Amino acid sequence: MTRSVTVSVPAKVNVQLAVGGVRPDGFHDLANVFLAVGLHDRVTATPSDTLRITVEGPDADQVPADRTNLAARAAELLGARYGIAPDVHLHIAKRIPVAGGMAGGSADGAGALVACDALWGTGASREELLALCAELGSDVPFSLVGGAALGRGRGEVLTPLEAGGTFHWVFAVADGGLSTPAVYRECDRLREAAYAERAGAGASGGASTEHVPDPEPSPALLDALAEGDVVALASAVTAAGGTSNDLQAAAVSLRPSLTGTLEAGAKAGALASIVSGSGPTCAFLAQDGAAAAALAEALLASGTCRTAIPAPSPAPGATIV
Repeated sequence: MTRSVTVSVPAKVNVQLAVGGVRPDGFHDLANVFLAVGLHDRVTATPSDTLRITVEGPDADQVPADRTNLAARAAELLGARYGIAPDVHLHIAKRIPVAGGMAGGSADGAGALVACDALWGTGASREELLALCAELGSDVPFSLVGGAALGRGRGEVLTPLEAGGTFHWVFAVADGGLSTPAVYRECDRLREAAYAERAGAGASGGASTEHVPDPEPSPALLDALAEGDVVALASAVTAAGGTSNDLQAAAVSLRPSLTGTLEAGAKAGALASIVSGSGPTCAFLAQDGAAAAALAEALLASGTCRTAIPAPSPAPGATIV
């Protein structure tokens, strides 16, 4: 048996996150345009006499080091599938912001699956690993495949997308995280409030699939991605003065200080400014690598974020190093 396996796994940015109405099961259908970015966690799997999680890096104390961690759940799920006791030490070196809307926990789950598969020699197929990823969570399959993809369903049904060039981003990390379920609940609440305002006092509904159109990807955004056109992508992200992220209003409602961060990025020359996923990390699209470096410095100087990290996209998915 291999002594240890280390897997590098990327963060993601949602270039578009179109959110449908709440379904009877409580979930929402999505049209989720993912880009993997060059900001990585590393998950190292080593044989052990029990399942053990350790974490290092910024905000490591905020990462659960027990069996609620997606990496631990991944090891248990793979072990159960192949009749292997999940006796493994999983060490997570964190660089992806915690609870920041960049799928750091999902990345660790995907990284643990790949690492344990190699460590134990299970020989799981790509399709089997993707199915296990989908059991772990909506964003985990994309963390495995990386690159660019359209996520349907809850985001776990993936179609690869072409990215015709490199896009440079800056990620402004806020103090503290946001709960993804809480942001979805706030999205539903805001939709219900807007519906009541339109339909009159006492009207109910507004957040269900009956009232919210089915989510669809933006053709202009997909074309800009395929062509590698950063200016066209920026235009699609901020079409009609809005945002391609349907969760942004909810994230800002729960964390009003994000408005200042978004404004600081726009003032510093970002081509597009958007909350990443459910937040509270904000993503800024820059013209090129040099512009991204300058933008990161300006965001740090603005005092509206804890740190600012430049990173290019797309990036490969979970990779053994």
